[in-house]
Amino acid sequence: MEDFEKQIIYEDNHILVINKKNSQIVHGDKTKDDSLVDYIKDYLRKKYNKPGNIYCGVVHRLDRPVSGAVVFTKTEKALVRLNKQIHDKLFTKKYWAIVRNPPPKEEDVLSNYLIKDEKQNKSYVTKDTQKGSLAELKYRLLAQSEFYSLLEVELYTGRHHQIRVQLANIGCPIKGDLKYGFGRSNKISSISLHARELTFEHPTLKQKMTFIAPCPDENLWKWFEENVK
Repeated sequence: MEDFEKQIIYEDNHILVINKKNSQIVHGDKTKDDSLVDYIKDYLRKKYNKPGNIYCGVVHRLDRPVSGAVVFTKTEKALVRLNKQIHDKLFTKKYWAIVRNPPPKEEDVLSNYLIKDEKQNKSYVTKDTQKGSLAELKYRLLAQSEFYSLLEVELYTGRHHQIRVQLANIGCPIKGDLKYGFGRSNKISSISLHARELTFEHPTLKQKMTFIAPCPDENLWKWFEENVK
């Protein structure tokens, strides 16, 4: 439990903000691997000596290879209110992505239509506006090393693999992302995409709060953290 406690960015009576590792799953899936929901329930049961079923609301998810900030709720009321903020586009997510090539512009808004292939578990950019779903994001170049660039990405929509496919579409595949065109994998099948910052109104305090997730404990991430413009 001590290792999991180190992942907790913030906790109160209504919410938990966790810094997800890039090998963890948010919610149980067909792999049957332990999920963050499992860890949270076990943590709450032991820390607060709670018997019976433990409530844990999942507000949003991150793909398994992705690291960073994820918020969970301890009450159904908090879950409903945060879900409404997401629906009303009042819930802001910013990501950091390490990509292979510098982007064509230092800052831009990308707007594409995406189609998801269920069998491949992969999304594609399409010109068919009837079949595709609109995907929009804003990126900004934060830093550059000899071989890689660090981009900050703010999502305007929440499509399947959106950041991965849209950045690859402008020639900037994310480091380690074999599915979207990067040449080799990272360790433990991770990709260099990190949910860096979450901003939302606290569901009961009604205060705007921002949470920053420290980057993975890896040399390249550490270098970029120290060299952001």
